[in-house]
Amino acid sequence: MVADDALRKVKIKSTKDNDLISVTRHSEQLRCLGIGTDAAVFQHIAEPSFAFKVFADDKLSKMKVEQEVYEKLGNAEFFPIFYGTGSNYLVLSFEPGVTLYDCLLTGIHIPPQVLVDIEAARTYAFSKGLNPRDIHLKNILLHEGRAKLLDISEYLKPGDDRRWEYLKKGYVEYYHLIDRKVIPLWIIETVRKWFNQANSSSFDFQEFTNKLIKLFKSIIT
Repeated sequence: MVADDALRKVKIKSTKDNDLISVTRHSEQLRCLGIGTDAAVFQHIAEPSFAFKVFADDKLSKMKVEQEVYEKLGNAEFFPIFYGTGSNYLVLSFEPGVTLYDCLLTGIHIPPQVLVDIEAARTYAFSKGLNPRDIHLKNILLHEGRAKLLDISEYLKPGDDRRWEYLKKGYVEYYHLIDRKVIPLWIIETVRKWFNQANSSSFDFQEFTNKLIKLFKSIIT
């Protein structure tokens, strides 16, 4: 593959506290599409139809997990297509669009069809013996009114983190208050941190959303 030489030049370093990885060495032939806690995703200028998810050296076990999940999923319309692997990367289809996280940042309308598509994606994943979880704003891609799921790294883990349940409930009951409004980054990050710090066993959705309404008051009035 043409991109292999450029990908070998990339150096990625993970962090001990599971923050976002850092790209310490790059290639002019690659465009970084995004970074996570285990890997960074690149697009090669000569092969724009592919996305290359490059893992940090100490995260290669995570790569094997994702490979297994993609192989179970097969070529489904709800997820990127898996083409194969390199020494430290997965080869996936490049999916155009914008994440729901960026939709909130820029005021792009999120249509109800997103809920329909994600429910269909989850049903499909369950039918393949997987456990679709860790579904949040950065993992949902919107393109031409339809949605896809991007990150399948936790689909072999047990348990229900209820992220999608809360996100869906929030959309149905409260999204109309902020639809097409530009939400400041600090507000979105504050909400994310509040949710991550909440005790899942005693999480009160209504109490949480009341707290958010107060936070959003300055932009929804």
